[in-house]
Amino acid sequence: MQAKVLAKQLKAGKAPCIVDVRSGFEFRSGHIPGAVHAPALKILLRMANLPRDKEALLVVTCEHGPRAQLAKSLLGLAGYRNIELLEGHMAGWRRAGLPVEK
Repeated sequence: MQAKVLAKQLKAGKAPCIVDVRSGFEFRSGHIPGAVHAPALKILLRMANLPRDKEALLVVTCEHGPRAQLAKSLLGLAGYRNIELLEGHMAGWRRAGLPVEK
């Protein structure tokens, strides 16, 4: 999903579930408003606060991409079927000047 599309959905109050798989330190230093913090281990252990609806759209992000790819695979194994990666990830989101919350 393109960052600007997600930002418009956020502004309209119609954003999908945003899954941030970075470390706790990275998440606390600034994340997309409303994002769920779900590092790969939490996903693997089924401890992440994710939607029960396995068809819900999930937008996964990390800092640059590799952790998001891993999380996408883990989410697929957990039964989620509608998973997209955030284009540019958090680095791109910040470069675009889009909002973050701490």
